Amino acid sequence: MKNITTRQFSILADCGRIYQFLLEIYERDWRNGVPAPFFEYAYASHASWMDITYSYKNRIWEDRGTVAAFCFYENPPSDIYFCLRPGYEELAGEMIAYADKVMPNQGGNIQLILFGEQGALMAAAEKAGYVQAGECVEMQFDFEKELVYPLPDGFRLIPPQEIEFSKVGECCWKGFDHEQTEGEWNQQDVRNQYQLLTAPHATPKLGVAIADETGAYACYAGMWWTPENRLAYLEPLCTIPKYRHRGLAAAALSELYRRTKALGATHMTGGFDAFYEKIGGQPAVRWTFWKKNLS
Repeated sequence: MKNITTRQFSILADCGRIYQFLLEIYERDWRNGVPAPFFEYAYASHASWMDITYSYKNRIWEDRGTVAAFCFYENPPSDIYFCLRPGYEELAGEMIAYADKVMPNQGGNIQLILFGEQGALMAAAEKAGYVQAGECVEMQFDFEKELVYPLPDGFRLIPPQEIEFSKVGECCWKGFDHEQTEGEWNQQDVRNQYQLLTAPHATPKLGVAIADETGAYACYAGMWWTPENRLAYLEPLCTIPKYRHRGLAAAALSELYRRTKALGATHMTGGFDAFYEKIGGQPAVRWTFWKKNLS
């Protein structure tokens, strides 16, 4: 017989337990919720783009000490995610009701993010007055198929032990176009990169940094190897503007494929951009977005 209790999430006490829970329920199509690195990248690393001030609103459902379900927000705080252990689908309605009443809504902009096979949660969302407002499909790389793209001339891989936090920070600052809106690089992102690369389950020695002939980083691909799920979790991936469309990102992913397949990985996450499909990514995770029907 189940004995369900609930409590609020504590960012200092619960990150490890939630990470383990997400490892246990993981499926390649995310039918039970997000992979463990997705959560840790946002929370345990305290990434600078992530507002953790509402984290006390995240909620845990437990069955005699075993985590059965978890409701949390990411970025923006009005985007709400649901992770549900198989066999506990009866909690779906309570989870949706909690999110609707308590989670940050940013002035009525609350959005429930549900994955393609989360049928119980979708039914509960509809019953609560939500309607699907959109969807998109995320790619994955199946390692049964080779991913081999060469490094372009004039660039070189930085040995993992020589990767520098500050140069990764500069590459990401430029690669995610922050210069266009926030000004030139001035060491703004070093703390963020340090936190990401030293998070509890980060595997920075598997990350790929590609430098140009001057030694400046032109492309960076981070890797969160998750052996329990045989998952190579890609985060982040960026190329600075002047070196885009030269094959650097494809070469970086090919190197990640080589490194993680040797460790036993069977698949690697990708993204939504057509680039991933062009180089061999396959549709794998259907994201659906639900808004409150106010009509």
